[in-house]
Amino acid sequence: MKLLRRFPLLILLALVAASALSALEKQPAASYHARRVALAAKLNGGVAVLFAAKEPVLDFMAYRQDSDFYYLTGWTEPGAALLVAADPYREILFLPTRNLRLEQYTGAKLEAATPGVTAKTGVDAVMPMSALPTVLNEIMAKDRKLIRNLWTQPTSPDATALASFNATTLGMDSALSTRDVTTHVAEVRVVKDPGEMALMRKAADASMKAQLVMMATMKPGMTELSMAARMGVAWADGGCERPSYAPIVGSGPNSTTLHYSENSRTIQDGDLVVVDAACEYSMYAADITRTVPANGHFTDRQREIYNIVLGAQQAAFDAFVAGKSTLNDFSHQDPNSLDTVAYNYINTHGKDLHGQPLGKYWLHGLGHMIGIDVHDPSPYPALLKPGMAFTIEPGIYIPEEKIGVRIECDFLVGEDGKLVDLDAALPHTIEEVEAAMRAK
Repeated sequence: MKLLRRFPLLILLALVAASALSALEKQPAASYHARRVALAAKLNGGVAVLFAAKEPVLDFMAYRQDSDFYYLTGWTEPGAALLVAADPYREILFLPTRNLRLEQYTGAKLEAATPGVTAKTGVDAVMPMSALPTVLNEIMAKDRKLIRNLWTQPTSPDATALASFNATTLGMDSALSTRDVTTHVAEVRVVKDPGEMALMRKAADASMKAQLVMMATMKPGMTELSMAARMGVAWADGGCERPSYAPIVGSGPNSTTLHYSENSRTIQDGDLVVVDAACEYSMYAADITRTVPANGHFTDRQREIYNIVLGAQQAAFDAFVAGKSTLNDFSHQDPNSLDTVAYNYINTHGKDLHGQPLGKYWLHGLGHMIGIDVHDPSPYPALLKPGMAFTIEPGIYIPEEKIGVRIECDFLVGEDGKLVDLDAALPHTIEEVEAAMRAK
């Protein structure tokens, strides 16, 4: 579970990544078209309008496309809009008019007048952004029922402005009442196609390489920030455009803070270090955590807690049954919940310093969906089916002992219903971790 925050060290990496965004490894145009068709089937005959993320004006952060917009279009440029009409089916990409002065800072963009733009976008029709209100008004004028069947992003200022403008042109006293299209996009996004799975494997591979750099260079006396920076270089070398989230390098007492990302402490001899850090490859995120001893050797108590967390993860893996198992049922009562399995394992293995069970030291859900977003949208508890991708990440955090352990792996559910561990090649057991750290 991640709290996405600004991380100053990564600004430079983001600037470097900005120049590579056009080189994202995209899927065939037919894949994005199929997603738009699947969305149309969920609109109850309505019309959906989605807006791309805005470009920060003269900001120093790299641009990242809106996740839903990218999923439906593969389009990486800002300021665009997508219209999908269900009955009859129609799809139009609206592009802003080029700002030649701004492009001196941000690079050249495409517009509706660019030769070959339809083939380059893979969308059936491309029009200037200025035509969007008129086109939408024409569609609704032909079928007034669509006034109550317009789907868009509820938090988008552009969507709010469009609803207000079109209400005026249609002679209405108030803005059009819109429905939340993101719920339907989430339903389509939750099952990954083979192309998405391939990109997620590449994100996991690059993230594993950075974790191996961490294990090979970890030592007392270095700072958490320095370790995060070394992993950032490894991500860039692996072809990733950005971190999936602010990296967590929590040593000693910081290992017990779930979303610690300040990374300001000097790592001490005898510390456990929770390293929750991974990257995005072509917009698809990995999310990997390993916990290591700063000096390369677990103490007996650290070893005990680590093996309990590892055992809980293995218990959840062993209990998984596609189409039956669920994720993130916080009641710990449902026998089909992987959370229940992992919690029961933790709560029946080991004690704290006061002889009490350790279940109360696990402070979060067992995992979450993963994809274009490190926390891909999904209702919880989630019923896990073929094509889904999620994390299994049990943890124990004991502030009194300055011991925090989290082990997090990314999984895909294959067509055969079996779990595929995307970071299976990364050291996992105590013996594997210590061996990787000895090979410095």
